[in-house]
Amino acid sequence: MQRLGDFKLPNFFHYPPYFTLQPVRETREKQVQLWKELILDYCRSQKIFIIGLEEEFALFSNKEIERSLSHEARDVFLSALVSEGRAEWMDKNHRKCLILWYRLQDWADHILKFVKENGFEDSVMTVEDIRSGIESRGTELEGIDRGVLTRALKLLEQKGKAAIFKGSSTDDEGVKFSA
Repeated sequence: MQRLGDFKLPNFFHYPPYFTLQPVRETREKQVQLWKELILDYCRSQKIFIIGLEEEFALFSNKEIERSLSHEARDVFLSALVSEGRAEWMDKNHRKCLILWYRLQDWADHILKFVKENGFEDSVMTVEDIRSGIESRGTELEGIDRGVLTRALKLLEQKGKAAIFKGSSTDDEGVKFSA
């Protein structure tokens, strides 16, 4: 079984046809589903939030079988994630894709769980503390993309569960969580 660092690759990753877009509809649907799951799982395990369509990305080639995904295949797989709300194009030319291995509501739920487990209700934290503070180490929130975090916090603010305070710089933006 091939691995990428500590990530165990699925069996299909060693099957050359899966690196070529399949012409038969049923086969392509299965192929797209497998690739979507692989991309989400890999990005989550490696805490990768952004994939550049035209940049080197570990999953897009397999040197053992001498295969790489075409630009079209990469676009198809990432576009499928976008259509499900699991990714977003970051630019109009579709060159960079933000991967949401958790949907924004799921991120908001993780934040609330983190706040409750650490007793941060009715206290103020900086946005930076949430993503890189001592308490966030080893949690899903460690290293979270700042844009994803901000959007999840805004979702909590809309629901009355958090209040965001602008600081003099992005490093000192604050959040107060409601109990």
